[in-house]
Amino acid sequence: MVWRGKRVSYGRLAHWVDRARAVVDTGPARTDTRPVCVVAEKSPAAIAVVLACLATGQSVLAVSPALPRSTLELLSDRAGCRTVLTPERIAAAVADRPDDVRVIASPHVVGEEDLTFILTTSGSTGVPKLVPLTAGAVDRFTEWAAERFGIRPGTAVLNYAPLNFDLCLLDIWTTLKHGGQVVLVDPDRATDAGYLLNLFADNDVHVVQAVPLAYRLLLDAAAGGGRSGGASAGLDRPHHVIVTGDSMPWRDFVALGGLFGAARLYNLYGCTETNDSFIHEVDTTAPPRSPMPLGTPLPGVDAVVVGSDGMVVEGAGVGELYVSTPFQTEGYLGSRRGESQADFVPDPKGGSSGSRYFRSGDVVRRHADGSVTLEGRTDFHVKVAGVRVNTEVVERAIGDHEDVVEVGVVAVPDALAGHRLHAVVRRRAGTRLNTLVLRRHCAQRLSRDAVPAVIHIVDDPLPRTSTGKVDRKRIGPAARFPEGAAEHESEFV
Repeated sequence: MVWRGKRVSYGRLAHWVDRARAVVDTGPARTDTRPVCVVAEKSPAAIAVVLACLATGQSVLAVSPALPRSTLELLSDRAGCRTVLTPERIAAAVADRPDDVRVIASPHVVGEEDLTFILTTSGSTGVPKLVPLTAGAVDRFTEWAAERFGIRPGTAVLNYAPLNFDLCLLDIWTTLKHGGQVVLVDPDRATDAGYLLNLFADNDVHVVQAVPLAYRLLLDAAAGGGRSGGASAGLDRPHHVIVTGDSMPWRDFVALGGLFGAARLYNLYGCTETNDSFIHEVDTTAPPRSPMPLGTPLPGVDAVVVGSDGMVVEGAGVGELYVSTPFQTEGYLGSRRGESQADFVPDPKGGSSGSRYFRSGDVVRRHADGSVTLEGRTDFHVKVAGVRVNTEVVERAIGDHEDVVEVGVVAVPDALAGHRLHAVVRRRAGTRLNTLVLRRHCAQRLSRDAVPAVIHIVDDPLPRTSTGKVDRKRIGPAARFPEGAAEHESEFV
């Protein structure tokens, strides 16, 4: 691994894992099989502790270090964890001591149905849900990812995501399983474009997977002269560039193609509960596509579109996406009664395979040519003057304007209309984008009721969630009259 300018060899990592095993191992009889909660502050030491848990047959609940203590305790209790390893305990577990003796524990045979990782959902609509993954599910995914992106001994993979994210199944765990090199992005510097550029310059990165925010930082830095030295900047070395976690405008894909040279570009779609489900290789020389197609299902993945009437949509149409993958969880851990059953259902086509399908909550459109695009979330549908509107569709339409960097749209309750749409738009530096131009742009792409009643243009970055998406809660009603509003342009209709 590469971490803060230093390299950690496999030998050193194995030494730390052996040290940590002495802390997490419950003995040859494994009398205590409860999970271990790891406060996943990214570091080689934390990765060693996770590996030590897995090596001794202990499943790992990886939680964000930013979680409130009350939420951490609630999740740990729901998962039935026997202990919580804080960053301080993790550092102590791998620390060299004067009586340094190599700890050798008996090997543990992991069955396909044994739990390994317990991930958490984002918790954007409440307390995060616990998503347990079996060894078989993880093994099938890591084998697919290694083959698809050519990860083998010596392959350098950039890890941008926090350690508790499901994206690490590719970035970290697939890479280490197949003998590659993980280039870890320091979370404290994840928004420092110059630092990110240096990671590419200093390391022969072959594979990079990140959310659109990271690529936007790189594109802005390159446009502003942040990239120097041509090939020495290292951006022409990646073979595979993967965009995931959120939608990205077509123009940014085209710009990425120019930034990364000969790299193959991918739009990768999936949920925490199912892992990756669809992949689309982007051809930037083809006619523009907005929104970007989800692509084709991964091997072994089956996807079904179900309409609002509960019937399977055959051919072209719109509905909720149901997905069944070889990598998915069997249900939420420690969930309230009925919670798992509501999200995981039998084959909606009526098949007898026994496969369970996850209701993604994503509304998709299947086109006449068979391609599938994302429309928005079922929970982002609102009524405006009696008309059903999806705020994500509105965001995508506004984001298609060449002078828009990012946008967030929220629905504000209104006594007469039911809801009014409020958009906060960050314009590209140096442009004179105004609300009149945006209204004309929206009118050409949206129904009258879907055009935001309020458009607020700003020049500073919008607030982001921990997953890198625009934080709609922080641009809600209170943001209609932000501090310094006189310095920005707003229009209220």
